[in-house]
Amino acid sequence: MIFNPTRIDGVMTVDVEPVADDRGHFARWYCAEEFSRHGLEPLPAQGAVSRNRTRGTLRGLHFIEVHQGEAKLVRCTAGAIFDVAVDLRPGSPTFRRWVATELTAENQRALYIPRGCAHGFVTLTDGADVAYQFSEPHRPGLEMGLRWNDPEIAVDWPLLPEVISERDRTLPLLKDIRLSQMASTVGRP
Repeated sequence: MIFNPTRIDGVMTVDVEPVADDRGHFARWYCAEEFSRHGLEPLPAQGAVSRNRTRGTLRGLHFIEVHQGEAKLVRCTAGAIFDVAVDLRPGSPTFRRWVATELTAENQRALYIPRGCAHGFVTLTDGADVAYQFSEPHRPGLEMGLRWNDPEIAVDWPLLPEVISERDRTLPLLKDIRLSQMASTVGRP
């Protein structure tokens, strides 16, 4: 695997290193030991998948309340998505900044998102499937979110979302979220 840091501390793209033969190729996209060697929190405690029927479907920007938090590894297994991480860690030099990468079934890239960052994506194709690995099991009631079009964050989405859940459409702006609810885990796995 090839780990590439982004401009946000702890957020990394993870590219596979395929070994090819007549059948196709084989590549690892997760190894707890390699993640630990790169200072990333080992996963998974849980896995999930989302199926997105329509191009322009938006999910996010989601995060977990400060005292629980979670790291996640996101990968697109069918179609393509524009995947975004937003640093919500007070005290971080990149607080309120975002990074994005295109995850596709073709490029097999994954995005690692540490605790204290929000995550969201918009689908670039119909039929986009997204696989997640989480460092923590789901704990209802701790889910939080930030509005996808918050002007303070100003994510440069490649297309306007056409399908958004009512919950995601009405998430608060950053200015309306208590900072004490966000992770202050800079430098902590």
